[in-house]
Amino acid sequence: MKENPPIVTCPSCGKEHRWDTSNRFRPFCSERCKMIDLGKWANEEYRVAQPADQDEQEYTEPPHQA
Repeated sequence: MKENPPIVTCPSCGKEHRWDTSNRFRPFCSERCKMIDLGKWANEEYRVAQPADQDEQEYTEPPHQA
């Protein structure tokens, strides 16, 4: 019994499409959406969040060993 591929949402445009191994742009629906996402990474539009505590934390060098 063969299962139908699941329906997923494109992370770029929100369009629903089948998660099919023949789609070489997965998880995106098309090359256009994949390139839009790549452009956002290149323009530093995506950021990895860090806790507010670390923003003000002072970093010191470790003590030197003799």
